[in-house]
Order: sequence, then C-alpha cells, then structure tokens
Amino acid sequence: MAVTPPPPPPAVDPAPLPALVLRAPPLVATGVGFELSGRGAAARGRVQVEVKLDGSWRPLTAIRADARGVFDRLVEPQTPRRGYRLRVTARDGRRSREVVVRTRDVTLAAVGDVNLGDATASAMASYGTQYPWTSVALALRSADIAFGNLECAISTRGAPVEKQFRFRGSPAALKTMRDYAGFDVVNLANNHVGDYGTTALLDTLGWVRRFGMEPVGAGANLAQAMQPRVVERLGLKIAFVGFSNILPPEFWATGTTPGNTFASIPNVRASVAAARRVADVVIATFHWGIELDPVENAQESTLAAAALQSGATAVIGGHPHVLQPIRTLDDGRRLVAYSLGNFVFTSFRDETVRTGILHLNLSKAGVEQARFQRARIQGVKPVLTGSWANLG
Repeated sequence: MAVTPPPPPPAVDPAPLPALVLRAPPLVATGVGFELSGRGAAARGRVQVEVKLDGSWRPLTAIRADARGVFDRLVEPQTPRRGYRLRVTARDGRRSREVVVRTRDVTLAAVGDVNLGDATASAMASYGTQYPWTSVALALRSADIAFGNLECAISTRGAPVEKQFRFRGSPAALKTMRDYAGFDVVNLANNHVGDYGTTALLDTLGWVRRFGMEPVGAGANLAQAMQPRVVERLGLKIAFVGFSNILPPEFWATGTTPGNTFASIPNVRASVAAARRVADVVIATFHWGIELDPVENAQESTLAAAALQSGATAVIGGHPHVLQPIRTLDDGRRLVAYSLGNFVFTSFRDETVRTGILHLNLSKAGVEQARFQRARIQGVKPVLTGSWANLG
C-alpha cells in the first residue's frame, strides 16, 4: 500500500527588514564636522549617506555597520552651508527618512576692563550687585560666549601690595557677573589681579571656576597660566589665552610661583600655538599699551603680529582705559581690537566713558562678522546708546 507523503510545511514569510534610521544633531556651528549615527542596516553591511543639493540627492560618504546593524561616522562637509538635508540608503533599496542639520555661527560678545571693587563696589552696596549690568546684561547673555577682562582680585583674604591703585571685589559681585550678566570667560592677565597677594590671586582663580567661568592668563605657576582654556559651542572649539606686560613684574608667574602670563614673544608664540592645536578658533587677549593713548603703539603691534602668526583668530586688548582701533585682516577673517577701553570701571573723562561690546560671529573659518555696539559709562555703569558700527 502506497504511503502518502506528508504535505510540505507552509511557507514562512521572511522576517520584515527593520526600518533604516538616521540620527544627526539638529544644529551645529558653521563649518564644523558632525556625527551621523543610525540603525537598521544589514549586519556589517554598508549604507550610503546622501545629501540633497539643488533638488537632487548626491552621495556624500559610505558607512559600514557593525554586527547589530548600527553605524556612525563623523562627517565633515567640504563646503559650509546654512543647512544639510541628509538620508541614508541601503543596497536593498531601503531609505531612511530625511534629517536636517542646520548651521549657524557661534557668537562672542567681548568687553573691556571690569573692576568690581572701588567705586563699583560702593555703587553695588547702594543699588545691588546687578546695578552695573542692567543696560548690557541682555546683550551679553544673548551671546553664546561672553568675555571680559576682570581687573581686580576676588577674595576676602590677603594683604594689599605696595602700589598706587588696588582693586578687590566680592564673590557675590562675581557671581552676579556670571548669573545675571552671563560671562563665560574672564581674563586675569592684568596688573590688578595680584593687588592683594598670591593668596587672593589663587582665591580669584577658585571663585571664577566655582561660578562656572573659565579664568584665562593666570595660574598657580607659569605652565598653568599659559594653558589654553577651551570653550565649546555647537561643536566649535574656541580657545582663550591671555598675556600681560604691565608692571609690577611680581605679578608675572614663574615656573614655581603664581601669577599671570608675561607677554613675551616666546610665551605668546608657545601659548597660541598650543591653543591652535586643540581648538578651531583662538582668542588671544592682552593687557598692554599706554594709558589714555587712543592708538596702538609699536609693542602692541609686534605682540599682535606674533599671536596672529602663531594661529590666533582674534586679538583683544585692554589697559589703556580708552578705545583703540579695531583692525580686520584676511578679508575680515581675523581681527585685532587693540583696546576695548573701560566697561564697568570708574569713568568720568569724555574719552574713558566711550565703550561698547565687540560682537564676533565665529565659524571654523574664522570671523564671519564683526560689529561694535556702542555704549557710554555713567559713573561705573555702561549704558547702551543704540548705535552700532560694522567692522571690516
């Protein structure tokens, strides 16, 4: 008797392929690379990243997935654009949904000398610690990074050194400078950070860091003072370095003693070059020049040239207590502001009350735009005038 073979098992549909997913940051700085990642590729398969240009999709790069079908790649587009529309495709025809990566410049707001002691302390005792900042705080907070020269010690300790003028502010005033005025980076390479000795100088460094700001140009020794301080915004790395050649020399750091970075050509070249190795943009700040002189001198020009030749994107100076020229170079990609003058500082002369905020738009290529927002100091308080100057 013939045996009827059993029927074949029913056909089983293959497991559906997973969705191909692409992820990317929604916003990055102009010109910087960004990370693409995703899932759903074939195990150890390749996916093609495509970018939409002029209405059509074009290949950008290929990425190989791991055994789980997960992939990632740092993408560095050759041509900076206002945004990128991207997708990935697999060899089997699957495509991810589009993702859009927008780009914009990183904004820096820079100001001149800030003294939280002396008459400023008296004004804050009467009107509160926000008083010096009420006109300018919004403009400073609106920038991605706000920077200024902190021209005083922040400490309740230490003894006054022998010199004509000594400035000391309170931690509470510094906290307001951070929380209300929005400062992110402060220069300490100047002739007043050591006014109450090394104990107060080290306290200043500690308070600046405690309140979430980066101190530039000073440290427990020369190596620390010269170290670049890097701030990253939207993937753009911006390094700050600071120098001073204003007396007294006792304020300059050595290999074993605290202080600020002396503005010698070797120090400038070494510190700026080190900053350039770890950042896309380098801001070199100087305390230099002659008080009340409205133009830069030969020494300022020489030091600025050394910084630029070593890789600085922008040079920002202070100490003369008056505005000095702002000069652009390389079709505006680099800039030297020889002195931004006083900002929060006792000012009564017509030339010392003129001040403002230097606004820089920064990309990986350098300075994209530079503008100066004018202000006038009323006693110790900068007040915006509503007037702007385009630079370059």
